[in-house]
Amino acid sequence: MGFEHERRRNEIADAVLAVVAERGLAAVSLVAVAAQAGVSPGRVQHYFPTKRGLVEAAFERGNALSSDRIAAKARPDDQDVSRRRLLTVVLTELIPYDAVTRAHLRVRQSFTAVALADEAIAARLRVDYAKLHGQLADLLRCDQAAGHLRAGADPAEVAVTLVALAEGLAYYVLIGVCPAEAARDQVLAAISEVYAVA
Repeated sequence: MGFEHERRRNEIADAVLAVVAERGLAAVSLVAVAAQAGVSPGRVQHYFPTKRGLVEAAFERGNALSSDRIAAKARPDDQDVSRRRLLTVVLTELIPYDAVTRAHLRVRQSFTAVALADEAIAARLRVDYAKLHGQLADLLRCDQAAGHLRAGADPAEVAVTLVALAEGLAYYVLIGVCPAEAARDQVLAAISEVYAVA
């Protein structure tokens, strides 16, 4: 039952991602998600009794799929991936570049907007961000110890700044202020600046 239960939850979460990608977070409902997933509204409600549960599931599913994409990109054939390359893969994954990442990042941005008025979600996001910032800061610390970072860089501050830049640019991409390629180029330039050793 565990595997089947998880598979069905993932199918419904994927349907939420598809609805959000096409029509935005406001369009998420039991009926819309059921139609997208090809199941009854009762089936959706069995797994997710509330809209919030649907959105949280889509947020988690999107993050899991994003982690899978990062792992696939960061795994070269039989060679250790460089820390800078891993940092670049993680940060550029935060910029929407196709329909799948656009859907995920629309849910992610919507979820962060909800956190402005919902302390439980805000607390959860603080934990998620602390983990992400910590992992990136660790990569930067290792490269700093190896002499690859510019002098005076604080890895913890740099990690927060780079994530904030990528997510801010992602929002601009999603609302049409900035093209994805230009956003990606700005993130790459910011990474290069951190690694510019005089």
